[in-house]
Amino acid sequence: NVGKSTLFNRIIGAREAIVDDLPGVTRDRKYADTDWAGKRFTIIDTGGYVPESSDVFEQAIREQAEIAIEEADCVLFVVDAGEGILPLDKEIAGILRKSEKPIHVIVNKIDSARRESAANEFFELGLGEPLQISALVGRRIGDFLDVITKDFVHNGREERNEQRLRLAIVGKPN
Repeated sequence: NVGKSTLFNRIIGAREAIVDDLPGVTRDRKYADTDWAGKRFTIIDTGGYVPESSDVFEQAIREQAEIAIEEADCVLFVVDAGEGILPLDKEIAGILRKSEKPIHVIVNKIDSARRESAANEFFELGLGEPLQISALVGRRIGDFLDVITKDFVHNGREERNEQRLRLAIVGKPN
């Protein structure tokens, strides 16, 4: 469980996405409008992405994640600090690179300063500096949101009718 839905819930400040230890619980895309520091955006939760799987459910989930990636302006690739880089992470990183969208690697489950060094190996994915968070306890969520929204337009009164930026949360299944 890399924590995609937990992160989604943390960002929107509500329990909208189902969170469970069982893999495959999130199957469809889940959308929510939210904001950070006056910057409004839409965030999309996806199920676990399994490339090349012939399982009918995993194929359907993959299709939903691919739609979210296509719709998104930016992709949040969530990985698990405790598991380290897995072959599936490398495969997903390659697929995301082809999307030509801005990608942020989010290293989840960094619950304390003692675990921060676990994020360093994710530089190997070649997607820039990994952002360290704990979606469950909220550690460094503000710092993470500052980074991912730094180039977003600040929504003043005159900008309310503008299209919102969309972020897709992607990662492997539980």
